[in-house]
Amino acid sequence: MELSDVEVRALGSLLEKEASTPQAYPLTLNSLVAACNQTSNRAPVLLLEAVEVERALDSLKAATLVRFVHASHGSRVEKYRHVLDERLGLDRPELAVLGLLALRGPQTPGELRGRSERLCDFADIDAVQESLDRLANRPEPLVARLPRRLGHKELRWAHLLSGQPVDVADSAPLAPPPRTERLDELEARMAAVETRLAELRSLLE
Repeated sequence: MELSDVEVRALGSLLEKEASTPQAYPLTLNSLVAACNQTSNRAPVLLLEAVEVERALDSLKAATLVRFVHASHGSRVEKYRHVLDERLGLDRPELAVLGLLALRGPQTPGELRGRSERLCDFADIDAVQESLDRLANRPEPLVARLPRRLGHKELRWAHLLSGQPVDVADSAPLAPPPRTERLDELEARMAAVETRLAELRSLLE
């Protein structure tokens, strides 16, 4: 499974809203766009257009991860729901964990428990860890544990819906250019300064 960022955001939003606002679920396209573009509980914050979300829904439907709910009698509005529970056999705790990782990026078990109140009632961090372990130990894992960060005690977990995660927060800083390149740059700047000084002298004379 290797979904795009927009597909992951749409899927995560459907997972969240199913649990947090069941009275408004399945979601209309407009409701899903608003959920994708929320400024709270999202990392990063996105500003998606309806056409982008609709395109993502078409791809998710083709991957049998989302189902379109046809409008009921008297309504013209089509709605959308995820089918991860049916497609992948996930239970409520696993869906909650996967949804949080999809919406907010890598997190520790403690962070997941603290943010899951509206999605699933985890008794303790061990319960969160059990769900993570089940998701990680599937024949095709859905989450993975990231390497420990320098100076941090707790390990973070990331979803694998987009393939292997890239931990941007821990990426190495850009290396300075080689010394020869920097010398060439300085020499070029000095030459430009000398040329400018020569022009100024000519004007003064």
